[in-house]
Amino acid sequence: MKKNDTEIPAEIVAFQTGFAALKQELTKVFVGHDALVTDLLGAVAADGHVLLEGVPGVGKTLLARSLAAALALKFSRIQFTPDLMPADITGAMQLQEDGKGALSLSFRPGPLFSNFVLADEINRATPRTQSALLEAMQEHQITAGDQTRRIPEPFSVIATQNPIEQEGTYPLPEAELDRFMVKLDLGYPSETEYSRIIDMTTGADIPEVSAVCSGEELLTMRRTVRQVLAEESVKRLAIRLVMATRPDSELCPGSCRGLLSRGAGPRGVQSLILLAKVYALLDGRSAAGEGDVLRAALPVLRHRIALSFEAQLAKIGPDDALKKLISAV
Repeated sequence: MKKNDTEIPAEIVAFQTGFAALKQELTKVFVGHDALVTDLLGAVAADGHVLLEGVPGVGKTLLARSLAAALALKFSRIQFTPDLMPADITGAMQLQEDGKGALSLSFRPGPLFSNFVLADEINRATPRTQSALLEAMQEHQITAGDQTRRIPEPFSVIATQNPIEQEGTYPLPEAELDRFMVKLDLGYPSETEYSRIIDMTTGADIPEVSAVCSGEELLTMRRTVRQVLAEESVKRLAIRLVMATRPDSELCPGSCRGLLSRGAGPRGVQSLILLAKVYALLDGRSAAGEGDVLRAALPVLRHRIALSFEAQLAKIGPDDALKKLISAV
């Protein structure tokens, strides 16, 4: 369906309206990075989790907190530190005494039992604590003792991390990286953006973010994304892209084999299609196209590949390798 041929369905219009309202609230306090903000909101609208990476001070936490303020949901912020334990975020069984002196075990929910969780500086904690998020992110549930408890819906995790070459950081386990739909790299502002940041943060009138989207509205947006069509050619392109990231695959271009040591898996394909569907909705279409898949490739795949020693020695980054791979595929 083309926008100019028929009237855009009401579901798509509602999705675009809700998406635009969220983006407008974020731009009140967050300067620049228009494509990054779109990808962030797109991942949340597609029921995915987001990993934000950047040096300290570029606005990672501000962006995540502002999105939480724009969503009328229960919000928790977890500051990850080296001494943080898994039970500190998931919750644990506690021994409690009633009024008669009888003791009983009861579950104390941790901050993960929220609709929107900000995992701030996630790679400051040890891998043991990082891995405590795995079940929650994938299955939206927490197992403690012999009981499994569901996390309220909608549920999203926005994690921020510092570049791994900085002191006091621990690389995220591969299994956890794979559970983030997208990884977004937040760079330094431009000269004009610095000026806007000064005006917005040092003046008398500091802008505030208002809640413009409820939990039910977000769930409706996620259902709309699932209803977008993906033709066989679109799915085939996503599959070929993901398989091409594996150096042992026959689909991996010869020029890229020496750059990669590990590639993406099934979650990469799923994330490519879901984010492509979001792009289609934003363009007023009820079917995703091959261009949508290519647009989603960098944010979806950059954290799912591992570069070879030769590529690192040549200072080739994940985006450089992926761009070369995409052009070859």
